[in-house]
Amino acid sequence: MAYPTAGALSPACLPRRCDQRLRLRLFLGQRRGCRALWVLWCAPWREHPAQQGPGLRYQEAMGGLDSMVPSGQVVEKPVALEAGPGRELKSQWFLASFLCFYGFVTQMRPGESFITPYLLSPDKNFTQKQITNEITPVLSYSYMAVLVPIFLLTDYLRYKPVLVLQGLSYVSVWLLLLLGTTVLHMQFLEFFYSITMAARIAYAPYIFSLVQPVHYQRMAGYSRASVLLGVFSSSVLGQLLVTVGGVDFTNLNYISLGFLVFSLLLALFLKRPKRSLFFNRSEPVRGAAWPSEVDHMHPGPGPPSRRKLGPLRAAWRDCVLVRMLRELGTSLQVPQLRLWSLWWVFNSTGYYLITYYAHILWAVVHFTPDSKAVYNGAVDAAATLLSALTSFAAGFVEIRWALWAKLVIGVVTAVQAGLVFLLSSTSNIWLCYAAIVLFRGFYQFLVPIATFQIASSLSKELCALVFGINTLLATILNTIITLIVSDKRGLGLSVHSQFLVYFVYFLVLSVAYLGAALRSLWHFQRGRHQSLPVSQELGSPLEKKATQALSIQDGDLHSLPPEAPPLIPKDRTQPLGPASREQSQQPEAEA
Repeated sequence: MAYPTAGALSPACLPRRCDQRLRLRLFLGQRRGCRALWVLWCAPWREHPAQQGPGLRYQEAMGGLDSMVPSGQVVEKPVALEAGPGRELKSQWFLASFLCFYGFVTQMRPGESFITPYLLSPDKNFTQKQITNEITPVLSYSYMAVLVPIFLLTDYLRYKPVLVLQGLSYVSVWLLLLLGTTVLHMQFLEFFYSITMAARIAYAPYIFSLVQPVHYQRMAGYSRASVLLGVFSSSVLGQLLVTVGGVDFTNLNYISLGFLVFSLLLALFLKRPKRSLFFNRSEPVRGAAWPSEVDHMHPGPGPPSRRKLGPLRAAWRDCVLVRMLRELGTSLQVPQLRLWSLWWVFNSTGYYLITYYAHILWAVVHFTPDSKAVYNGAVDAAATLLSALTSFAAGFVEIRWALWAKLVIGVVTAVQAGLVFLLSSTSNIWLCYAAIVLFRGFYQFLVPIATFQIASSLSKELCALVFGINTLLATILNTIITLIVSDKRGLGLSVHSQFLVYFVYFLVLSVAYLGAALRSLWHFQRGRHQSLPVSQELGSPLEKKATQALSIQDGDLHSLPPEAPPLIPKDRTQPLGPASREQSQQPEAEA
């Protein structure tokens, strides 16, 4: 269409009350060169919002400009017409690829597998008792202390500052490792390393904030693959440098420091997202963003009874965290959610106790001054590879988890108990290597299953809260056991005696799981337990009743008009999260 010249731009060119759709179409279809001129031309026709009719309102357009549209309709920003979805998608994938590369580089620490032999070498000259009872226990204490603050700061600061803090902490760890000479220096090393462990929570949510929810599953695979590839490559590189290249432990740690400085520089160039899961849930932009599940929890001002509360009490009840805790209490009525959360707490505690002290056990079983005879890197690489394979294989296991979950957990835990007993009793280093590889592989086999079983019944925010609480409880239990068993202020046991205690720990867990599994199977055989369909294994009581109603009224569904409301309430079509008070009080059937 032809645009008027500068001399023709006057309010008389169109009627005072011209069709608003035509003016909006002219405004959106203008050329870039005469955009400001068109705005000045249309400006006299714009009236104050108070003078508009009841069906009109102002909405934001590009660059702070307004256009009148009927209320109830949504107008997308004109910038989407200029930028196009293709350019935005390419930008998202570029940022996600850069973050995956950052995750790979961060894991490139070839000297990490050889830290314990390095501390025991003549270069550092620490004793096994100092490492076991004075240095390593600090990791559990400091991790418990920094976990919650970093978890909150991660969301409040929108991920990037925490990743930068992680990079600075890694650099501090290796500087203390290379320059430290006292036990106090090594204890500070453990403190900074605990910060890096707690800051790992920022990586996955950050990469999810860069892409739309439809790409979450693919990006989860990419990010997980980049991290595992980094760990595997780091272990293989470290072993090759030590065994083939003849590099000593000091130079190997300098190489690790170089990789970590490079990863810190990459973290400085990461883009800081504009939103996060809890504290920065900004209002969704029309046509661009997507709402959060927490926004559906009691939206709006609420019923009159809630408005009668005092301002402080109402603000407390409407707090996002308080609402989520109430919903979490309702969600915990699901038996499978309770089972896998307990597994996460107790088995993760045992897993990290074993991995923290495994390298010390290897140094005790096979102490040698020849660095080429130390194969810690190769064992870590094999354990990472087996863990990746078992995690991948877990995705293809299709059984009735509501019935067989306790039995599977009990069998796996019993096998882990046998492996820990082997570690505590053998003097063959190769059996120790094999036992650690299998132990880690069995644990990683159940991790994706537990993740799916927990996440499939919760909304995104509740899922993050559940995993955070489970990790915190596991850390507290880990700290208590460490204080009693490992710390010199407690029993101060040797590493072999500690592994014997850990064997008893896993043995008790396996007996408890197997006993619960046999009890469930006995009830099932006696007809006291009704098995559920796979789609109902993690359903809430309301979903079960609604499904029964659907099965009864299946013949009447075709007679419903297209405009008829669904039989299942709208707020229950989402993952278990936003639940009403009445729904939370319904009894839960045990699986």
